[in-house]
Amino acid sequence: MNVTAPRVAFPPNWRARAAWIALVLYIVYACSLLDFTWARFMVGLDNGARFIGRMLPPNFTRWEILVKGLTESIEIAILASVLGILLSLPIGLFAARNLMPLWVTWPSRILIALCRSFHPVIVAIVFVKALGFGAMSGIAALTVASIGFAGKLFAEAIEEISLKQVEAVRATGAPFMNVITYGVLPQVFGRFLGFSTYQLDSNLRNSTMVGIVGAGGIGGALFAAFQRFDYDFVCAMLLSIILLIFAGEVVANKVRAIFVERTRVDEE
Repeated sequence: MNVTAPRVAFPPNWRARAAWIALVLYIVYACSLLDFTWARFMVGLDNGARFIGRMLPPNFTRWEILVKGLTESIEIAILASVLGILLSLPIGLFAARNLMPLWVTWPSRILIALCRSFHPVIVAIVFVKALGFGAMSGIAALTVASIGFAGKLFAEAIEEISLKQVEAVRATGAPFMNVITYGVLPQVFGRFLGFSTYQLDSNLRNSTMVGIVGAGGIGGALFAAFQRFDYDFVCAMLLSIILLIFAGEVVANKVRAIFVERTRVDEE
């Protein structure tokens, strides 16, 4: 009599288990190299509690410095976003492999990869050395970051469009720019708007960091307050930055909602 082996509903995946064990062993090994211990973590918690205690209550008496730093950060973020998005549109179009030949897409993709290779703070250090201290260096650094992020997303969005509409416009004998205007942009404009508002929100956050290396914005005042151990003023600046990011998120959501509503009305 043949006896069949019982069926297992969830057979063990030994390769996956071995991979998880290897990951855990690597984490333990990396923690040992980086001197990450539980005792040190607990000491850090105690130091962090004392540090937070020195930050409270926040000191808003020097509100002129806050307003000036936040205003400069907003200006840096807006100018960098506008310049970066305007430059990203043609670069993203040239990087789209479904519309452009390889000899055009590869240089564009290499440029996008170079812009994405470094953190905005590192790029800001380079521009501070080249252009000097001030908001111009921050604008240049965040423009490069915007090209790397928005250009990649623009290219991917264009590559996902339906080519039937593009071919229909080409069949009318329209020139290249009209093909882009009437065959490509209507299909991706909604995503472009979403990418642009997200990039503005990202630049608002980054504009508060590039000032640490002298590229303008509130980051310079924040770094100076840390050096003076002026922690209550640091708390005031951190709260102001949080409110700025929240306000930027609200504005971005409003813009997207208005666009979605207008698109729905036009379709009806």
